[in-house]
Amino acid sequence: MKKIPPNIHFTQNVNQQLESCLAFFKPDKIAVLVDENSLIHCLPKLISIKAMPLIQINSGEKNKNIETCNIIWQQLTALKFTRKSLLINLGGGIVGDMGGFVAATFKRGIRFINIPTTLLSQVDASIGGKLGINFNELKNHIGVFKDPDAIIICDEFLNTLPHRQLKSGFAEIIKHGLIYDLDYWKDIQMNLFSEIKDWQSFIKKSVFVKADIVEKDPYESALRKILNFGHTLGHSVESWYLETEKDLLHGEAIAAGMIMEAKLALELGLIEKKYFEQAVNYIDQVFDRITIFPSFDKIKSLLIQDKKNHDSTIMFSLINGPGSCLFDIEVSDDQIAGSINFYLNSKSHP
Repeated sequence: MKKIPPNIHFTQNVNQQLESCLAFFKPDKIAVLVDENSLIHCLPKLISIKAMPLIQINSGEKNKNIETCNIIWQQLTALKFTRKSLLINLGGGIVGDMGGFVAATFKRGIRFINIPTTLLSQVDASIGGKLGINFNELKNHIGVFKDPDAIIICDEFLNTLPHRQLKSGFAEIIKHGLIYDLDYWKDIQMNLFSEIKDWQSFIKKSVFVKADIVEKDPYESALRKILNFGHTLGHSVESWYLETEKDLLHGEAIAAGMIMEAKLALELGLIEKKYFEQAVNYIDQVFDRITIFPSFDKIKSLLIQDKKNHDSTIMFSLINGPGSCLFDIEVSDDQIAGSINFYLNSKSHP
C-alpha cells in the first residue's frame, strides 16, 4: 500500500474536513451519535454540527448491545431518515462500532461518517470496516463488514482523554509493531508511554499497518487474522468482565492477551526467548497485570465461541518473530493453561 485509503482523512481542522465530506455526500438528513463523554468533551469542538439532531447513548462495553441499537433505530425512524440520510458517529470505538452497525442495517444501509475521538478508535476500531455489538456477554458476536463513507482523524481529541483511556489505545499500537512492522516495533520501544507527545506519527503508522493488512484480506479469510494477536485470550477475559461489575478496558485486556499469547508462541518454538522477553518487558512497562481473573474453565467456555475457530478447534494468531505473525495456530489446553499461569505468577519488573 502506497497511500492511505481515500475514505480516511487526517486533519487538524475537523470542522472544515467534515463540511467538505457533507458537501460531497449531500445527505437529505443528518444526525449525530454521541455518548455522555463525547457530548461534553468533543461535540463543542464541532461548530458545524452542534445544531444537528443528537442521539445519545451510554458509554461502556455493557451498553454495546442490541437494546442500545433498538434505541438508535427508533430515533432514526422518528427523524424520518431515508436511505439518503447520514449518521455521524462522534466518539470512541463503541460509538463507531455500534453506530456503524446501526447505519449499515437501517433500511439496508445508510451512509455514515466516523469521527473517532479516542486513541483506540483512531488506530484500530475505526479502520477496516468491522462493525458489531456484543451478545450474551460475547464480544462482537453480531456484526457486519462495512467501511465508513469517511473517517476523520484529528489527534486534538486525544487531549480530552483520561490517562487510562489513552493507555488502553496504546495496546493496539504495540500489537501493530509486534505483528507486522519491525521498524515500527523498534520505534515504539524507543518511547516511554508517559513521555509520548507526538501521537499523530503513531496514529498514522498504525493506520498504515492496519489498512495495508485489510486491503490484502478485507473479510478476514487469511492474513487479516493476525490482527487478532492478543485478542483470543484477551477477548475471553474481557467478555468475562462484562458478566461482572468489575471494570476492564479493551486495551488492558489485550495487553494481558499479548503476554499470554507471546508465551504460547515461545512454548511452540515460534519465537526466541530474547524476543519474548523484549515484548513482555515492554508491555509490562506500560500496563499493570490484571489480578482478578476468570477460571480456566470459564476462559475455555468463552474461547469456544471465538470467531476464528475451525469447527470446535480453537485457533490462535501468534507472533513468529519481530514484526511477523502467523494465523490458524492450534494450541492445546495444557499450553493455554500454562500461558495463563505464566501471566498470573510471573512479573518481569518490580
